[in-house]
Amino acid sequence: MTEEAERKPARVVVADDQTVVREGIVMLLGLLPGIEVVGAAGDGEEAVRVVAEVAPDVVLMDLRMPRCDGVEATRRIRAEHPGTQVVVLTTYADDESLFPALAAGARGYLTKDAGGDEIVRAVHSVLSGEAGLSPSVQRRLLERLVESGTRPPAPPEVPDGLTVRETEVLVLIADGLSNQEIARRLHVSTATVKTHINNLFTKTGLKDRAQAVRYAYGKGLVRPPAG
Repeated sequence: MTEEAERKPARVVVADDQTVVREGIVMLLGLLPGIEVVGAAGDGEEAVRVVAEVAPDVVLMDLRMPRCDGVEATRRIRAEHPGTQVVVLTTYADDESLFPALAAGARGYLTKDAGGDEIVRAVHSVLSGEAGLSPSVQRRLLERLVESGTRPPAPPEVPDGLTVRETEVLVLIADGLSNQEIARRLHVSTATVKTHINNLFTKTGLKDRAQAVRYAYGKGLVRPPAG
């Protein structure tokens, strides 16, 4: 018996907020060899819950979803369930989508024009400890390395148990952005921004935005302007 035949099917959860898209992906995966769909989720919050319930090998994760976006869901899944890998499956391949997702712990990144064979390869690649990146994403990573002359900088270590997204919100507060501007920048609702602010205030003991600005500078998350 070949190694491929002996390999157990990868147990996969699909997370996408568009019902038609999610059901289509589930149907496609059901036809592919080496894949077993064990759950589906309509947003990031549900994805985290489903992962806790069924402990899949891989989550195929959309990025722009309500309540909890794909980046934050990826970070939480990787922190709380390290045995589950994440492969992003999204319409977007821009830097603002790609690099935060990889920084949050995604091991694969595909756009939704990927074929079934490409999805299977990405799933099994991340389970083998490799990256599951589409050719276009690989090219963008190489271009970024060439542009910068080095590897993309690692995100700063977050203090006081803040999540990556809470830290992003804190930095944007320090940059002077309003809740509405932060929501637009992060492609989330203002209600989600308020939730992140409440959480980071609770964790850090901060009481207002002025204290948040001082805290961000004190922790080295932002630097004073030159001059």
